[in-house]
Amino acid sequence: MTDNKSIITSLSQVLPDIPVAEIAAKLESPKSSDLGDVAFPTFTLAKLLRQAPQQIASDIVNRIDQSDFEKVVATGPYVNFFLDKKMTSQATLKTILTQGAAFGDNNDGDGANVTIDMSSPNIAKPMSMGHLRSTVIGNALANITAKNGYHPIKINHLGDWGTQFGKLIYAYKTWGTEAEVKADPIATLLRYYVEFHEKAKIDDSLNDAGRAWFKKLEDGDEEAHQLWTWFRAESLKEFTEIYDRLEISFDSFNGEAFYNDKMDKVVDMLAEKSLLVESQGAQIVDLSDINPNLTPAMIKRTDGATLYMTRDLAAAVYRKETYNFAKSLYVVGGEQREHFVQMKAVLSLMGFDWADDVEHIAFGLITFNGKKMSTRKGDVVLLKDVLNDAHDLALKQIQEKNPDLADKATVAEQVGAGAVVFHDLMNDRTNNFDFNLEEVVRFEGDTGPYVQYTNARAKSILRKANTAVSVDELNLDDTATWDIITTLNQFPTIVQRAWQQREASIIAKYALSLSRAFNKYYANSKILLPDDQLNARLALVKAVTIILSESLRLLGVKAPEEM
Repeated sequence: MTDNKSIITSLSQVLPDIPVAEIAAKLESPKSSDLGDVAFPTFTLAKLLRQAPQQIASDIVNRIDQSDFEKVVATGPYVNFFLDKKMTSQATLKTILTQGAAFGDNNDGDGANVTIDMSSPNIAKPMSMGHLRSTVIGNALANITAKNGYHPIKINHLGDWGTQFGKLIYAYKTWGTEAEVKADPIATLLRYYVEFHEKAKIDDSLNDAGRAWFKKLEDGDEEAHQLWTWFRAESLKEFTEIYDRLEISFDSFNGEAFYNDKMDKVVDMLAEKSLLVESQGAQIVDLSDINPNLTPAMIKRTDGATLYMTRDLAAAVYRKETYNFAKSLYVVGGEQREHFVQMKAVLSLMGFDWADDVEHIAFGLITFNGKKMSTRKGDVVLLKDVLNDAHDLALKQIQEKNPDLADKATVAEQVGAGAVVFHDLMNDRTNNFDFNLEEVVRFEGDTGPYVQYTNARAKSILRKANTAVSVDELNLDDTATWDIITTLNQFPTIVQRAWQQREASIIAKYALSLSRAFNKYYANSKILLPDDQLNARLALVKAVTIILSESLRLLGVKAPEEM
């Protein structure tokens, strides 16, 4: 059996009072292969069984059916399982070769909807490296969500409303020209935006002028609305070019403006439940009863204008009514933590029991040379430029390694873009990290190109063998292949864990681990030796390509056939 099913079954027979899911969740890999292939810790059972963990482990070993295993031993508080190499290898390879990319699929989600609020750039500004994390983490989580049997709905909640558009309209009207914008729309609009903020530092009246133009936009002024529509359309064109390069699509582009006519409903609901309180002319919801450390949620400003909170509450209600989500994920930077805690608290006070299904998928910052990026100051690293540079670096290495490779430009795009995406996702999402493109696009080390190259290498072995791989006679039982088999065997558990923890880095780190195991085997073995185990070794190579390709797909990274 694959994926620890035989271990879970055996343990559940001797621990009938422990739920099967709890047993499965406790399984881990021992620190060293000398200790076994799978370990079951007994610490948490001590209170329930009123015995010392070491005694529990010993009792389990004495009572468990060991016929499916090489051996089962107690090592302190752990029950360590040594799998039967031949039986496990046969079962693992046959299952992977039979199921193909579907290996690791499960139906835990039972088709339930999961909305994923992701990417969400501001219109009239270029997509920068600051947008990368939300975009690629959200996309990977959508793929992982689907692999676990849910139905992901990817929502690009565009930043297409707010005072900044009044400022931009003022800037365009005051010192911009239509010809300039048409020549290079987004770069020009960004320049106007930065220039506005520089001038407003000296002359604060510009901020009032910007607010006045936004008020016109809110009130339906024809000229303001026409300019806003134009800026939005030009922005979407540029965003789509980047999304196409990353092969990321969306189910909805409903941004902030979409909720303009949906906020009154939320404000009315809050008023009906007597949750709105006036504070210094503004309308707020006091959250101190839920959490004394929470500041009030601002619903309306003193001038009657609504805020992000109002809009996000309207969006949450709309998404529940429209999609009836099981989970609603918001892939947004960690600095917005309090906003989402407030939002969930308000939803709870409104009586929505689904507030607990709203999750903030927080992530850390990317810095360049230790510096944070800022659009207002113009200190922005454009995502388009990074992808172009990554392409060039990948192409340079491909020309050195494989000058005769066909369609080098396409492969370089897959490797360059894949390197940027993989590097982001291999970092735990809550961590901050500094970005160095040359390190990211290396073919060696913990990089996306290393995984892609390993996969392409494995595929080249299969092409060289030029023979059909049979699912029969998969009689591998040697130590050289065992590390790969046990790693392949972990994939379904890895898929579940990545969803449970909402953590794409679990997949990325797994892909690196499988790549290292395969490259070690490749360096020390004659895979194409014509003996009675040739088919079994080729089956192993094919299984590696299936799982590496699927791991890369889950991350949103392409798997080139050749590199």
